[in-house]
Amino acid sequence: MQNNSQTKQQEIEAVLWAACDTFRGVVEASEYKNYILVMLFLKYISDVWTEHYNSLIEEFSNDEERIRRRLDRERFKLPKGCSFNDLYSQRQANNLGEIINVALEQIEEGNREKLQGVFRNIDFNSEAALGQTKDRNARLKHLLEDFNNPKLDLRPSKTGNMDVIGNAYEYLIARFAAGAGKKAGEFYTPAEVSELLAELLDPKPGERICDPACGSGSLLIKCGNQVKNKDSNDFALYGQEITGSTWALAKMNMFLHGMDSARIEWGDTIRSPKLLENDTTMKFEVVVANPPFSLDKWGIEEAQTDTYNRFHRGLPPKSKGDYAFISHMIETITMGNGRIGVVVPHGVLFRGASEGKIRQKLIEENLLDAVIGLPGNLFYGTGIPTAVLVFKRNRKSTDILFIDASREFQNSKNQNRLTSENIDKIVSTFKNRETKDKYSYLASQEEIQENDYNLNIPRYVDTFEEEEPVDIPAVQKEIEQLEGELSELRTKMNGYLKELGF
Repeated sequence: MQNNSQTKQQEIEAVLWAACDTFRGVVEASEYKNYILVMLFLKYISDVWTEHYNSLIEEFSNDEERIRRRLDRERFKLPKGCSFNDLYSQRQANNLGEIINVALEQIEEGNREKLQGVFRNIDFNSEAALGQTKDRNARLKHLLEDFNNPKLDLRPSKTGNMDVIGNAYEYLIARFAAGAGKKAGEFYTPAEVSELLAELLDPKPGERICDPACGSGSLLIKCGNQVKNKDSNDFALYGQEITGSTWALAKMNMFLHGMDSARIEWGDTIRSPKLLENDTTMKFEVVVANPPFSLDKWGIEEAQTDTYNRFHRGLPPKSKGDYAFISHMIETITMGNGRIGVVVPHGVLFRGASEGKIRQKLIEENLLDAVIGLPGNLFYGTGIPTAVLVFKRNRKSTDILFIDASREFQNSKNQNRLTSENIDKIVSTFKNRETKDKYSYLASQEEIQENDYNLNIPRYVDTFEEEEPVDIPAVQKEIEQLEGELSELRTKMNGYLKELGF
């Protein structure tokens, strides 16, 4: 039986997805998500602000000075004339796109510490994206009307808790990813994969958590929730994202999940890392990432003279940046209990040349803890199978756990997905470091050395299934029986044809 929160969640999601009709066929899914998600953000902060303001009016009997002092202490400010209702009342205006842009600029200005730059990459007055003035105004008017739906009342007294809003935001991002083709991987990691990484690394209270290729921030939020599940809010989130519009989504995503103290930087992590401390890269207990697979032109020229000495084990090939991200992540974990979970394509496990040399050094330094093979078609925009590599500092043993989870998944219409049972099995096997027949194997470093540091999972986990022995006499007897039946049918067919004069 559903509770009120679940019902409200479904109502909000249905209204939001229907609002997307305003842009379908006009703007690509990978682009119109920005307009929808910004409007959701604006509607949320407007509803929260309005409810709180009204409660203060009652509490302080319209004493504007006391109300203002209280509002100055809130987690955000909504400048006068910039609320969703203010924009809705001007929905007939001939310069509606410009009006929305100005309101967003003022919201940024009023919340510099948390929201500065968040809306700079989104233009509601763009002719290139939204059409000429008449068409653009019509689309924006419809968008405001869609968001004025009574079912999209986002006041805390109506939604019950912040999770409803955060979940609605995540729901939209996932739906947009489903229709965004190859661009989906730029901003979204499937929720089940994010959950798996969070459980594998198990962030603890007091730890700093980083994603150097954070996309829309979902993976960081899963890790934060992992700490919250331990009844603690004592954690710090950090991220960097190269695409401006996706960086903005991450900032809003953090805010809508109540994690607006997260530090999310905009820029190229390899060429220009922004998370710095004492003239070097910051250090984190937990680093997680789903970086772009085999990125071409990742920045080998800059890496050759890297100020932070992140590539001392060697330079990856210029057409495949996987080990560039791994190298960066290794250099940003703490020396004590730093740990990494990173999603990679399978080529990372066995490719030779410079990648093979880097892989060998990582193994010889006893940093690699586990290799986990995942099913294919988990990620939007690519059907390739992937793996999770887990690295740890100060490991107590030198063995490496291999898990082949590639055959255990739920086959959905367009994407495969990991079920909670699939995730639990992976995590349990990982934590217990178990060898399970046809599923996992604990390999010694000597075995890996004998395999020339090739980490291809089938070398360690034998998944071969013997076929049942064939009963030759029984098969022969069945063939003879079928041949007899076939002969009888041919005789009957010839009789019918003769009767018909053929």
